[in-house]
Amino acid sequence: MSRIIAIETAIPSGIMPNLLLVRIHTEDGFIGCGETYYTPHAIAALIHDWMADRLLGADALAIESHWRFLYERCTPFGHPGAELRALSAIDLALWDILGQACKQPVYRLLGGPVRDSIPVYNTSGGPSYGALAGVSEAPRHPGWPGYGDLGAPGPLQDNWTSLFAAGDLAEELLAEGITAMKLWPFDRAAHRNGGLHISWADIEEGLRPLREIRDRVGMRMEIAIEGHAFFQLPAALRIAEAVREFRPLWLEDVLRVDNVAALADFRQRGGLPVAASEMLLGRKEYLSVLQAHACDYCMVDPTWNGGISESRRVIDLAQSFNVPATIHDCTGPLTLFSGLHLAAASANVVFQETVRAHIRSFYDRLVDTLPVIEEGRAKLPTGPGLGTRLRDELFVAGSNGSRISSLNPGGWMIDG
Repeated sequence: MSRIIAIETAIPSGIMPNLLLVRIHTEDGFIGCGETYYTPHAIAALIHDWMADRLLGADALAIESHWRFLYERCTPFGHPGAELRALSAIDLALWDILGQACKQPVYRLLGGPVRDSIPVYNTSGGPSYGALAGVSEAPRHPGWPGYGDLGAPGPLQDNWTSLFAAGDLAEELLAEGITAMKLWPFDRAAHRNGGLHISWADIEEGLRPLREIRDRVGMRMEIAIEGHAFFQLPAALRIAEAVREFRPLWLEDVLRVDNVAALADFRQRGGLPVAASEMLLGRKEYLSVLQAHACDYCMVDPTWNGGISESRRVIDLAQSFNVPATIHDCTGPLTLFSGLHLAAASANVVFQETVRAHIRSFYDRLVDTLPVIEEGRAKLPTGPGLGTRLRDELFVAGSNGSRISSLNPGGWMIDG
């Protein structure tokens, strides 16, 4: 037994203000690290005011027991939200502790590696993508980070470059060995009318970067098109019709995934591969999409979807439908590391998403070890547990909204 004695949370507001960082301490000296994204203050409150009571004093290695207990108590109140994201962060930290206790990388505890590296693609966000800061284009959309953030010319400003110098970006990525990229060339059109309609003029504006990529590098670069769930079905179908000639890798979240029948209709009538979706939370939502034959790729985010535990189940579920999985990361380094462990242990993962601007601009301010990516492939983490650690300075009392729940010598929970 490795008894939990403290749970810490912090919000790195000067780095990525929508990220919540979590550390779980055990009495035998292990520190497990986790994270999740969006509404961090609410999630921190859930962890300290509710989940800590279950976890403090309990065995950190009883991962499935904790997952089941906490999940079942989420469901009466609508589990796919802050509750599931809180559980995701806790789950990552517990797997990290298990790996450290066993002196093994997490992927070995998931059944061992099926490969020695994982193909990655680059998502065309800049350093501030997802930060809800520095957005100059008004109005800022309240529902999705980065809405309207075009970035600016400059190094690693892939947001801007993907729209206005897409051929240059494609050549730059190919020089790094990256042969797949994701961009969102139609988002600006959704700003104008809420995605209810997209004009042919707006379509032409969105096609320019796609045409530039194909003219510059031909079919050497795979192109995934992101829609951030901004469009209604008629506009989404018009986009699918227009981009067909560019042979996209997939269309991702061009419309919302909360109506499975509409998503299946879009896939059938659009006639292009569909990726869905990190917005699905928990295996039951994925099962509905898979049973409706509404996607060609199953997109999973381990820090939104219930952690490593639930994401592994979703990946296996997708495999039973002959649908490959791809792992999401636009948020933080532990999301990326947990995805690499899942991909290492599953033959059903086709891609790991990366945002090179995030990795090279701020991930090292959060963790002490970065992933190794060479020639378009991420190498497997080598250290025990997740293979990286959150930096101690992020959890200094009185900074970064830090909170700690711990056991006092008498075994009672205290919240500081």
